[in-house]
Amino acid sequence: MSGFDITGTSEPWVVFVPRGHAEIDRQLGCLEDRGGRIYRIEARELMTPQSIYQSFARHLQFPGYFGQNWDAMVDCLDDLCGAVTGQIGIAGVIGEADLLLQLDHFPLFVSVLCQGADRANSSVDLDGFPLDRPAISEHFIFEFREFDREKVMRRVVQRDLVVTSGDTFVAAALNPEEWH
Repeated sequence: MSGFDITGTSEPWVVFVPRGHAEIDRQLGCLEDRGGRIYRIEARELMTPQSIYQSFARHLQFPGYFGQNWDAMVDCLDDLCGAVTGQIGIAGVIGEADLLLQLDHFPLFVSVLCQGADRANSSVDLDGFPLDRPAISEHFIFEFREFDREKVMRRVVQRDLVVTSGDTFVAAALNPEEWH
């Protein structure tokens, strides 16, 4: 058991692993085989909040009215169109994640990804009413050249997230006591 599953709509929403992690590669292949989409983004494109907004808008085809802020990013991650998801889901793979770990906005960025994925992976709205669309599998994977589990955990742990780990991964999802 890997401790995470990125092929469906179950937690965790964000996973941190060393580059070339065999289980991640296997699960990405399974998602693609089912018709899901994989989007690869290099960390160099994500060094500022503004560059994150621009990169995600470009890669995930956010609508033109995207507000270029964290809240608008959560909304757009929740509302990806079928062409982007293959009607199945997505995995956003962020390469060279080592570059991001010490940036001031890194913990907030992780929380925003968890918020957007939590909403996309649900078949009900924030009030508990059924949505007019099925849940979409949405996960984000940060791949590190030099994976230091303890260092990653120190940067990811925050009150609004539940963080788990194994020998070769750290995973994050929204803390239900804070969000639901």
